[in-house]
Amino acid sequence: MELDAARPAAARLDIVVSGLASDAHTWNLVYLQLVLEEMGHRVTNLGACVPDGLLTSRCGQAEAPDLVVLSSVNGHGFQDARRVIGPLRARLAGTPVVVGGKLGVGGTGGHAEALLAAGFDAVFENADAIATFRGYVERLAAGVRS
Repeated sequence: MELDAARPAAARLDIVVSGLASDAHTWNLVYLQLVLEEMGHRVTNLGACVPDGLLTSRCGQAEAPDLVVLSSVNGHGFQDARRVIGPLRARLAGTPVVVGGKLGVGGTGGHAEALLAAGFDAVFENADAIATFRGYVERLAAGVRS
């Protein structure tokens, strides 16, 4: 894919990508970073095994990001995500926060309703998650918050 150099600066989002505290995987974070950069956005990748306190403090520094993307592939993302969304919402009330990947040890699916109720703006855990995620980011960059 080519970098979207034609994207106007105003439509470039500042995005934080992060793993969750119990997840040591990095390939998913690098992949998301590359996808978002190819879409023309600026990405700060906090890496894997990010403690909850570090995640909330880094996301709340100076200027808040336009989007926070949490990813997990170890199957424990559901528990980690539910624990961290409250502190993130307290710091980033108006910032979209999304989560995706393998969120449960029983496979994919079934966690969206609970995570949306807990405060996430979107949950990406199905077979077409990347395509759906890309569409979500494009709508956000265009100023559509849904």
